[in-house]
Amino acid sequence: MSLEVHIDWRGQTHLVGRIHVADRGPSVAFEYASEWLQRTGSFAIDPTALPLQRGVHHGGGLFGAIQDCGPDRWGRILVERAVRKRVLAQKPYRDLDYVLALEDATRIGALRFRSDAHTPFLATTSGKLPPLLQLNALLRATEAIHSETETAQDLRFLLGAGSPLGGARPKSAVSLPDKRLAIAKFPKPDDTRDIAAGEILALTLATKAGIQVADHRLVPVGRQSVAVITRFDRLDNHRIPFISAGSLLGQPHGEPGSYTQLADGIRQFGHNVTGDLCELWRRLVFSLLASNHDDHLRNHGFLMHEPGHWSLSPAYDINPTPEIDRVRISKTAIMEESDESSIALALAAAPRFGLRPQKAKEILEEVFSAVSDWNKTGRQLQLKAATLNAYASAFAHPLMEEARRVLG
Repeated sequence: MSLEVHIDWRGQTHLVGRIHVADRGPSVAFEYASEWLQRTGSFAIDPTALPLQRGVHHGGGLFGAIQDCGPDRWGRILVERAVRKRVLAQKPYRDLDYVLALEDATRIGALRFRSDAHTPFLATTSGKLPPLLQLNALLRATEAIHSETETAQDLRFLLGAGSPLGGARPKSAVSLPDKRLAIAKFPKPDDTRDIAAGEILALTLATKAGIQVADHRLVPVGRQSVAVITRFDRLDNHRIPFISAGSLLGQPHGEPGSYTQLADGIRQFGHNVTGDLCELWRRLVFSLLASNHDDHLRNHGFLMHEPGHWSLSPAYDINPTPEIDRVRISKTAIMEESDESSIALALAAAPRFGLRPQKAKEILEEVFSAVSDWNKTGRQLQLKAATLNAYASAFAHPLMEEARRVLG
């Protein structure tokens, strides 16, 4: 398979290069187009795996920036079910097949794919996304997927809406009343607590802690809740290039990393290095205090606003984890070669983020103050008492006590 790779950049679409994927096996090759290399202001679409230079880049698997365009576990389930029910004809043998099965209009970031200059971008549908008013229908369709009672119509509905960003939970793209693109994240039948409410609570607390987060809202659908997160890789209908933290660091998909490694990546490829290092440390402390254990490299992202320079995206996929569920979830380490999670270690690592001890302590105090008000914030969001009780151990734990002692 050989495809053109294009990028939307500041309202225009440019040919970047071609990707070649072996019919069998993991071999992948990419070569930048000569017109892209000669263009003023061109940049690498993947700063680690695909540096901007002539010649063929070879990989043993799909390059990180292109892998980031693909579906998560939920999206892969949809694609595989669609093949089984003959909604899609092509069985996905390779990672690129899953990338191409997503709707072009909602694919994360700014990369686009087509066979040649005379064919449309893959995969395009009518381009009409379900409005927020159709959340109930989308929820019913996701429930059918979980119970394995889905119809071909359910699959067309969900695949047409795309499945962007990371995570295993059911989701789809939706159009907000102001025409902005958003992600609706749905409950699962086997949930033991209101996951959507927990995420919205965490994002609200993060905002109060001074963290830049994606716009968010909690929408009731019958007796259930749906988290609606506005997409940050779109601005006035223009696409913004996006890569995950794993791609920035050149880490294979699923490989663990550390916050200090990510700080080094910001120093190498960042735009607002000082600001993003400070922001990253603030997010690190928040994840510790709010028990955000679903904290891996694909849940940190970067956007490009200036050619060749990457900035932290707004925070997303922040989920407080009650004590009973923590042992089943891995999280990004504070430092390389250390599994310790403590406020003391975070403070010891602060110089790697360009922070003096006093500044780090000030940030810790701001984050601690916001997280300490979790119950009051939850009531302001009108969350049910049972929901708040289910999350209590995510906000009352030894790390909060350690922070209290440090702050005196």
